[in-house]
Amino acid sequence: MDPVGIGILSVVLVVALIYAGLYVPVALGVVSVLGVWLMRDRLDLSINLLTLAVGDAVGDYNFATIPLFMVMGLVVSRIGIGRDVYDVANDSFRRVKGGLGIATVAANALFASVTGSSIASASVFTRVSLPEMRRLNYGRRFCVGVVAGSSVLGMLIPPSVMMIIYAFVAEQSVGHMFLAGVIPGVLLAASFAIGIVMMAHFTPGFVGGRQPDTDTPSLSLARKAKMLGPVVLLVVAVLGGIYGGVVTATEAGALGALIALIIGFLRRALDRRSLWEIFVEAGYVSAALLLLIIAANMYSRMLGVAGLPTLFSEWLEGMEFGLNELMAIYVMTLIILGTVLDTASIILIASPLFMSAVVAFGGDLVWFGVVTVIGAEIGLLTPPLGLSVFTVKSAINDPTVSLGDIFAGAFPFAAIMLLVLVAVILFPSLSLALI
Repeated sequence: MDPVGIGILSVVLVVALIYAGLYVPVALGVVSVLGVWLMRDRLDLSINLLTLAVGDAVGDYNFATIPLFMVMGLVVSRIGIGRDVYDVANDSFRRVKGGLGIATVAANALFASVTGSSIASASVFTRVSLPEMRRLNYGRRFCVGVVAGSSVLGMLIPPSVMMIIYAFVAEQSVGHMFLAGVIPGVLLAASFAIGIVMMAHFTPGFVGGRQPDTDTPSLSLARKAKMLGPVVLLVVAVLGGIYGGVVTATEAGALGALIALIIGFLRRALDRRSLWEIFVEAGYVSAALLLLIIAANMYSRMLGVAGLPTLFSEWLEGMEFGLNELMAIYVMTLIILGTVLDTASIILIASPLFMSAVVAFGGDLVWFGVVTVIGAEIGLLTPPLGLSVFTVKSAINDPTVSLGDIFAGAFPFAAIMLLVLVAVILFPSLSLALI
């Protein structure tokens, strides 16, 4: 079999093994080694491929960005900043119909700007906003749906771990990727809020809710400023430092983690045990991502040896597709993969196949990264995997709320995400205007 045939077979085999339940990095690594072995008929070349992939991934200074931002996000989640942000948002929108849903979206957007993790957002706001919405008789499916749906903002609004991972794959600037996510992230949050208002108007039975007690005094501006102070400080230090050219993305991660730790100790919200748990969890997540990046590096090299990305690009050009048609195929691929894979795996598996074609069609790889992240995010809300859905389910520990309820509640938000994704594809300036 020729290299191209082996390359095509390897892609099919990777997908089949993953659907069969094999751990994603193992599937990528095994298929990559076997693919190079069959193409070159030399096992030593396959072993060298593994060695180079490990060395490139482990030795990349920029990889330190991931555990550093992970520590910052975990500390912020632990010390109660999420509740403060929600209380301020709740006070600001409580008189609006569907206001608690909008408050949850707004709080998630602010929280995302200092965590970069959808899973952290889903976990925090399930415990913070869900009881309040249920107390005011909001619909059960709407409550869990708005928490799961708005949690995906953490993958898009900087600092985003998924943007960092894509930057590794596409060899793009992490700072540029962060900048590219700002406008689409704000647009997505605003679209969620508009969607909630429309749902409250046209489907009041689904949203439910009653007006809160208006006799409760509103928070003063000074109180709101004090509660939002830590978030503002972290955003200015991290994102301001990157965009102002004061620090690199990796240094910004270290700075953000340090400031978060200082805030936690000043608030007496951290002790030795909680600090150890944070570092261990950050280590687990970072190690898992590193293994995935190593395997994806091998997979990309194997595809390069097979010449598959170039062949795929030439085939698409021969079909006389335009860039929009190409992106339609890509988005469908992302959504299908999202039924069984996590976001990082989708980015690492799908994007290398399409990058050459996107460049050949005149697309920008930074813009393509934003499209990739949004498309992969939809998978967080789709069955059967839906990591944000499962996170909400595990966090509420309520047997009366089924996974089906959460998936049904999250469906309108997945549809809104798809509409925003179409807008980003049709108007690339939404993601490139700030660069």
